[in-house]
Amino acid sequence: MRALPARIKPSRGFSHIFYLGLNLLLPILAYILVRIDFVSIAILLIVLSKWRMFAVRPRYWMANLIGNGVDIMVAVSLVLFMASTTGGWWQLFWMVLYGGWLLWLKPRYDVLSVSAQAMIGQLLGLSLLYLKFGDSSIVGLVAGTWLVTYLSARHYLTSFEEPHSALLAHIWAYFSASLAFVLAHWLLFYGTVAQIIVILTTIGYGLAALYYLDATERLSGLLRRQMLGIMLAILFIIIVFSNWTGATL
Repeated sequence: MRALPARIKPSRGFSHIFYLGLNLLLPILAYILVRIDFVSIAILLIVLSKWRMFAVRPRYWMANLIGNGVDIMVAVSLVLFMASTTGGWWQLFWMVLYGGWLLWLKPRYDVLSVSAQAMIGQLLGLSLLYLKFGDSSIVGLVAGTWLVTYLSARHYLTSFEEPHSALLAHIWAYFSASLAFVLAHWLLFYGTVAQIIVILTTIGYGLAALYYLDATERLSGLLRRQMLGIMLAILFIIIVFSNWTGATL
């Protein structure tokens, strides 16, 4: 089911200025709310900003939630990262990133921009899941990994005329959730980065690049072998040189 348009982006005139002002106001308000320790209200503000998803018949709500899933993941992740540090400059850094997302990257619909949105959404979503909720139950980590990777894959495939986008997204999410189930028994960290994030980023970004090159008819046999070789080499290094005792590296 295709999502109904859940956002309108005016391209000129006063409406465009008003639109930009509202998008600029949201990260500023989120920053202020985080500073005064009202993080829950900041997240609620993000949810309320997506009210147009529900300004349609209820049968379209799920499709609109899936279509806006990456945007919500990025916004919530940036706000929670903003709240996880007490350093004022770091909080300003996350606020600026949120503003850049809303004003520059999110409104763009070309293939490379949508691909970047999906990749950023998966990276931030997984980082938030394992950094903030890494001590959750295995069921929670598996479900969270499935949700993040599924929404990211669906978002990525919207730029291509892919008739099996839902199926491919489910396959990627199932693979990611299965990997989460296995690795959650060890849950290794490289500093603050969970090992599973490195693995899923390597495989996911590599497969996305191969898909993009194939869809644009620029994928040669040599390039395919080179990219697969790089992916396998990275995975080999991760597997061989990881400390499987569960210690933080």
